[in-house]
Amino acid sequence: MRSTGVRARVTRELVAPVERPVETEYRPRHPVDIARAVLAQRHGGNDPTFSLTAPLHAGGVLWRASRTPLGVATVALRQRVGGGVRAAAWGPGASWALDQLPALCGALDEPDGFDASRHPSVAEWHRRHPDLRIGRTDLVFDALVSAIMEQKVTSMQAFSAWRSIVTWYGERAPGPTPRPMFAPPDVDGWRHVPSWAWHRAGLEPPQSRTIVETARRGASVVRAASAAVDGEARDRVFISLRGVGIWTSAETRIRAFGDPDAVSVGDYHLAHQVGFALTGHRTDDDGMLELLEPFAGHRQRVIRLIYAGSALEPRRGPRLHPEDHRDR
Repeated sequence: MRSTGVRARVTRELVAPVERPVETEYRPRHPVDIARAVLAQRHGGNDPTFSLTAPLHAGGVLWRASRTPLGVATVALRQRVGGGVRAAAWGPGASWALDQLPALCGALDEPDGFDASRHPSVAEWHRRHPDLRIGRTDLVFDALVSAIMEQKVTSMQAFSAWRSIVTWYGERAPGPTPRPMFAPPDVDGWRHVPSWAWHRAGLEPPQSRTIVETARRGASVVRAASAAVDGEARDRVFISLRGVGIWTSAETRIRAFGDPDAVSVGDYHLAHQVGFALTGHRTDDDGMLELLEPFAGHRQRVIRLIYAGSALEPRRGPRLHPEDHRDR
């Protein structure tokens, strides 16, 4: 019954007249890899809040739907010759989304003080990717929810749950999107997602309970985190929530605030990848923090450079396929 309603809603809204967009052009002060900065916010290839028609450098358009403080917005980005970005936005949150666009593309990320020469490989990756910037959404609650979904599960499970809940309970994105897209629910919407829907989406009860309980304090959490002066202060805000730990806090800081120093301690793969990239061997969380210590203030930047440089440990076994215990 629910899926039928969703299909009917999509059909009705697809034939609705499309409003005229609000348009602007963003000209970065320095070369910026826009696709890398923005797509870091995507939750898997089938994220209903994103669509990419073709690579930006090949003339593609990057579409993003979000729920801004002024309402839902859809933004379409096209990279221009010379590095500028042509942007169009639809929906009640269009003006907010365009005002925030430079931050999303990494304009507030300042690599001043970053000394890549402390490790020869980091220096080489930095030389090859001088346009790497860390973007931010300034949408704290959505970043927190997506990080909670990814706690202690595979990326495949988390991305599937995000896709399902956002499609079922989010809001159809305005504008001539290339496929049906959806913005996430508002805070109250997250709080009222029924228990059967979380189960059907494949999310574990600890995560769904944490999201619902966090939504009850959503407005105060957003205010406190936004007012915090640094990463440690934001950690204190997020970790005060039951079910939220240091990994979830770090992921939220990266996504919402573009924190260049946040490190997701406790990640299943990250320490192995950092160790392999910088030493040729795996390490644990303590070893990772020791390797990143010379880059304090820019540790997330080094992690981004590792992934940009494809300095990743080869897979040594089959991909995990978690069992599905949901009723069909």
